Amino acid sequence: MATQQKTTTKDLVFTALFAALTYVGTSIRVPMPAAIGNPFVHLGNSVLLLAVLLIGYKRGALAGGIGFAIFDVFNGFAVEAPYFFFESLIVGGAAALVWRSLKEKPDSLKKLFIVALSAAGAKLIMTFLKGIGTNLIIGTSLTVAVTASTASLYVTVINCITTIIIVSLTYFPLKKSLSAIYSR
Repeated sequence: MATQQKTTTKDLVFTALFAALTYVGTSIRVPMPAAIGNPFVHLGNSVLLLAVLLIGYKRGALAGGIGFAIFDVFNGFAVEAPYFFFESLIVGGAAALVWRSLKEKPDSLKKLFIVALSAAGAKLIMTFLKGIGTNLIIGTSLTVAVTASTASLYVTVINCITTIIIVSLTYFPLKKSLSAIYSR
């Protein structure tokens, strides 16, 4: 029989903190032209990945999903909030699976890069599929949907590269700081 983990006040505080940081990170945005939607470069994906790596998949993906959903609701994208909540679970899940395969110890930049790359790959696939689905819903042919989705992926590529760089630079110092806080 599996034992249940006790949720502590620190767990709740860090989940809420990462949700707020995801919201703030997504609010720091640079709009980009694209064939589909109103994409923008932002830091929210970096916070999501850091949350998953630092406080665990369940709490981290939940925090990222809540942060993205709150951002969407307050910024005119409410219809997209459920999708981005779901996407947080998928992207965070991809990172968590690779992290587990590395024995949950991204103790080197190389391992951390592999984890970040897996999250970036999941994000690219999710964005591509969402773009195709969005275009098919509005009545375009599959060929047009695939072409338009592909043409809009450059923004996601920029977000993914930004995420890999930011996570690579901040994960180890943040892990050290959080370890000190959690050990109290």
